[in-house]
Amino acid sequence: MATPNYNYEKRQRELAKKKKKEEKLKERESRKSDGTEGSAPQQEDSESAAAHTTQLGTP
Repeated sequence: MATPNYNYEKRQRELAKKKKKEEKLKERESRKSDGTEGSAPQQEDSESAAAHTTQLGTP
């Protein structure tokens, strides 16, 4: 009977994790270059700044 090769299984898991991590990084980079990720915080900042200004403007 053959014995399980745990080192091979571990290496395969590590390769799968590495591949998944690289894909996520690539996805993030593509979203960042598209500008979809960067535009959302700017809108929130301008809205919160406007709300903050109106709160300060009224005593």
